[in-house]
Amino acid sequence: MPRHPPRLVYDDDCGFCTWSAEYADARGDFELVGFSELTPDQRARLPADYERCAHLLTDDRVYSCGEATEEVLARLDSPERAVVALFRLLPGPARARIREPAYRWAADRRAWWGKLRKR
Repeated sequence: MPRHPPRLVYDDDCGFCTWSAEYADARGDFELVGFSELTPDQRARLPADYERCAHLLTDDRVYSCGEATEEVLARLDSPERAVVALFRLLPGPARARIREPAYRWAADRRAWWGKLRKR
């Protein structure tokens, strides 16, 4: 059975989110899927509140929010991958305690980030 590139699911109404997805795609192997483009099968794999954050759909797993961002960064062919490798030296629970609040802080300010970076 053929394996698909990971699908990076993001808010395609958000300029910063679109810029971030395109940045990842330019440095990694992803299929970009905006919220407005989700198929019923893709949507069924996501949590009910999927519009709260980005997701990475692989053939085997669904990564959401900060965990999705960590996984995307780990798959990039760029310096971010080295930073994630160091971050992953921390135990999983410690990473989650840092990663998820950091993701939420950034996501809650995406309109502000969009003024700096947008499509």
